[in-house]
Amino acid sequence: MSGPRAVPRAVPWLGLLAAAVLVTLAFVLPRELGWEVASRAPRNASPREVPPLHGLWQPDLFGPGTLPAIAIALLGFRYAADLAERLSWRRLLLASYAASLGWLLSLAFVDGTSGISRVLGNPYEYLVTAREVGSLHTLLQTYVDRIPYAASDNWPTHVAGHPPGTLLFFVGLVTIGLGGDFAAGLVVTVLAATTVVALLVTLRALGAESWGRRAAPFLALTPAAVFMAVSADALIGAVVAWGMACLALATRRLWWAVPAGLLLGYAVLMSYGMPLVGLIALAVLVAGRAWKPLPVAAVAALAVVLLFAALGFSWWDAYPVLRERYYDGIAADRPLSYWWWANLALLVVSTGPLLLAGLFSAPFARPLREARVPLLLIGAGALVVAAADASGMSKAEVERIWLPFVPWLTLSFALLPAGWRRWGLGLQVLAALLVQHLFYTSW
Repeated sequence: MSGPRAVPRAVPWLGLLAAAVLVTLAFVLPRELGWEVASRAPRNASPREVPPLHGLWQPDLFGPGTLPAIAIALLGFRYAADLAERLSWRRLLLASYAASLGWLLSLAFVDGTSGISRVLGNPYEYLVTAREVGSLHTLLQTYVDRIPYAASDNWPTHVAGHPPGTLLFFVGLVTIGLGGDFAAGLVVTVLAATTVVALLVTLRALGAESWGRRAAPFLALTPAAVFMAVSADALIGAVVAWGMACLALATRRLWWAVPAGLLLGYAVLMSYGMPLVGLIALAVLVAGRAWKPLPVAAVAALAVVLLFAALGFSWWDAYPVLRERYYDGIAADRPLSYWWWANLALLVVSTGPLLLAGLFSAPFARPLREARVPLLLIGAGALVVAAADASGMSKAEVERIWLPFVPWLTLSFALLPAGWRRWGLGLQVLAALLVQHLFYTSW
């Protein structure tokens, strides 16, 4: 394939250097210059804070998951690129899922079983609330009223900060007996790991299987795995990814547009930022050269949103209330002058040190006809991140919040020169191991 070989040799190196400078400045300047950037709530303040990361400096050099994580990293470094080219498509999907799940679990288990149970067991998350839900009708009827801080029975942070779709997922887990901290965390991790499969299905449906094979190792062994295991935002990302996969399939068989719309519509009811992925949906349709799925998928998505409105929750009524609560809380203490670029540094931490190397390489991919599909998806992903950053509603914590966008940017790694495939993946997994073992991350 001539595309990656057309990238000038210096371009990826400039991207790697730019990423290193961006991350260094974001971590060093607040401490050295005494900037108050409120990466964590004042009541949780600690001298070990490491803004912009929502976490603490807490080296833990060995845990139950350390050796498995190192083993997966070494095996990926040695064999992943070659296997991605040689395996049959079905075996590639299976191997990618197995690698992704193993990678997520091993990194989480560096902290022992608490690596799976700790996050969702936090009272600011969804499970505690989900266990207390009685009537779903009452839940939806009163959802918006309980968002403001001024409400006597206001929702905890993450429930208030999202539409009810995410909470209802956990209510479902509680209902079927999987509502324990560990069980729910395991379910979320198992589902989050399917994201790589959804991306590969999308690329193949759009006639870009070769690019999917190039991207597979980077998608499966992403540094975002540190934050994906047990993160509800990774679950949202999986729903979005499968919605896009169905939409890509709909460019070949129209009936796939219905599940695509249902999934993407439900994603909008899981996170207020998910309407932005409509840009990626448009890119999928442009890449597939098909517009017939658009009205079908749009009607299905709108049906989901309107059903929730009929049951009591109107997205358009809730968002302004959520915005008021956001700025009544810690967001008011987070200066946009720092976070609009520090967010991008966090995106590098989550996506990996190759992020800017891949994005810088994109304009040089040749021939354009061959690289058309990944360029469209990568470009849409970059626009989504730019819009989210400009909104002012993602100040800090984007290592978690932007997880649904990370896979689409990771596709840019497939554009890197062939010589980068093995050692670049090695750099990616090394970064993940360092973040997991050196920091206490809140997700």
